[in-house]
Amino acid sequence: MGDMANGQITCVRTDFTCGNCEADRTGACTDWRITDHLLHCFREGMEEKEKSSSTIRKYLRDLAHFRSWLKSTYSKDAVYVTEGVQGESVRGEPFLNKERVRQYKQYLRDNYKLSTANSMISSINSFFKYMGWHDCCVTTFKVQRDTFRRSEKDLSVQEYQRILQAAAGRQGRGKQGGRQLALIMETLAGTGIRISELPFITVASLHTRRTAVSLKGKSRMILLPGQLCKKLLAYCRERAITEGSIFITRTGRPLDRTNILHRMKELSALSGVSREKIFPHNLRHLFAVTYYEKEKDIVRLADILGHSNINTTRIYTLVSCETQLDILDRICGMLDPV
Repeated sequence: MGDMANGQITCVRTDFTCGNCEADRTGACTDWRITDHLLHCFREGMEEKEKSSSTIRKYLRDLAHFRSWLKSTYSKDAVYVTEGVQGESVRGEPFLNKERVRQYKQYLRDNYKLSTANSMISSINSFFKYMGWHDCCVTTFKVQRDTFRRSEKDLSVQEYQRILQAAAGRQGRGKQGGRQLALIMETLAGTGIRISELPFITVASLHTRRTAVSLKGKSRMILLPGQLCKKLLAYCRERAITEGSIFITRTGRPLDRTNILHRMKELSALSGVSREKIFPHNLRHLFAVTYYEKEKDIVRLADILGHSNINTTRIYTLVSCETQLDILDRICGMLDPV
């Protein structure tokens, strides 16, 4: 373990080579350990598959949580002490097996929402599959789909308009900063694009009213509303933006999504809209819900949103909680014998 074999450095086990991290797929999940080196290999594997930076951070964050849980719940007397790759210390790194993963799954169920737990399980399963530790994979929890949109995050058109007014009128970052934020939100809500696709809205695209987006190995064409293009062109003239992405910093770099989120959250107090409802992806949701309510065409909506699976689009066809309650009240009244 941790020595040279045929010119390659072995990773913890002699049947595990650093060159491609191919595990012995026939071995049982009884003596695996998660080390910094293996996480580094996993990161490189995700980068090779062109996973987004946010996805990579999410997977590694979930694995760090699992690794921390393993250490905190493992018997200190049972910890196996050895040296890892290139002298990497793995002191205190406990072995894991299927039973330990099942215990972690139960811990997640007791402490997190099932949707969050499933997301974290998917992350560690991806790592296990990449390393060849298939025996360690566990199933996710079965969650019945909602039959209505949850009101705590359901942004109405009226609330959206109040947020826009708050952004346009805010003075904290100057009028230009407020107008930029308002136009960002109008672009997200008016096109249904993801926040990661915002840099593809360029000066050239405003003249053709379309832009080609290429992310995560997928490409699609996005059409831009004429009214939105007019507003953005006026903004570009005022800011002397003549080419490239429209929404940029003072130094010309694309805006950071985290910065946009924080700026949007600050609008809660000014608009009177709950912070839980104010985030970039909710504007994409608002676009999708509004489009479906008007057109009732889920297939075309899936194409517009860039969904490869139409089941992903199904969430936008759900009615609001209030509408669902009204339906139930009417049915109950029809069946009431009195």
